[in-house]
Amino acid sequence: MKPRNILILCTGNSARSIIGEVLTSAMPGFKGYSAGSRPREEPHPIALAILEANGHDTSGLSSKSWDVFEGPDAPVMDMVITLCDNAASETCPTWPGHPVQVQWPLQDPLHVEEMAQRRAAFEDTYSSLKKRLQRLAALNFDELSPAELKAAAQDIHTKR
Repeated sequence: MKPRNILILCTGNSARSIIGEVLTSAMPGFKGYSAGSRPREEPHPIALAILEANGHDTSGLSSKSWDVFEGPDAPVMDMVITLCDNAASETCPTWPGHPVQVQWPLQDPLHVEEMAQRRAAFEDTYSSLKKRLQRLAALNFDELSPAELKAAAQDIHTKR
């Protein structure tokens, strides 16, 4: 069985979406990817530290443009999850395979100014995404129509 490809989007692709990529790839039967509309130069060090503290391998992670996932050689996505309102309001590329698209807007931990609170915000982001993605992994993708899958995935965010 081929893994379900999930693309996690955020504007900078340095924190939330990077965490989402790693968490998705850690789930059996799933492969996570991440990208941004205006990617930063590299993943945020606190995001990497939180992932490493939770036992995840962070080697090979990079911030990248969503353009790399729109070409003919790009992996075909089953779902695209947008984590921030900025990226959600931008004109997204046309994704090969017409994946289900949902929005799970989460507060950007980079906007927290106080350093101790910022780390806690990153930890909250990790925990929140992990719970949502575990619930997503429990859905039966094969038995749901695209519209049903979209509704079920969107409910995961709205009905926390």
